[in-house]
Amino acid sequence: MKKTKPESSPANTETFRPWGSYRSLLLSDGHQIKEIFVDPGQRLSLQSHQQRSEHWIVINGPALVTVGEKEQKVDSGSHIFIPQGARHRLANPGTEPIKIVEIQIGSYLGEDDITRYEDDYQRDSKS
Repeated sequence: MKKTKPESSPANTETFRPWGSYRSLLLSDGHQIKEIFVDPGQRLSLQSHQQRSEHWIVINGPALVTVGEKEQKVDSGSHIFIPQGARHRLANPGTEPIKIVEIQIGSYLGEDDITRYEDDYQRDSKS
């Protein structure tokens, strides 16, 4: 069951993390759509995924996005593509929460497909 339904929680259930929260809006074969909320001054780990790519659409920002060696500001209404296997990070340098819509596309969409390289919250590289 884990291969076809990596998340067993119902849609729209908010999951809290040290940096903010996310909500899965849709989970289907080969793709998932999430809302991600990042608190002011917080950032996600520098990470990669081996089995999926991601498209991020900034709903309200700006967001600071790292993909590979490139860091850039992404304003509200803009989007960015995260290739499968690329090291990436999402950060909120502002004083207001930011919101992005994340579209994951791949053969496996589970939260355990994360390799962490740097993490402000001392989480394990695979958790």
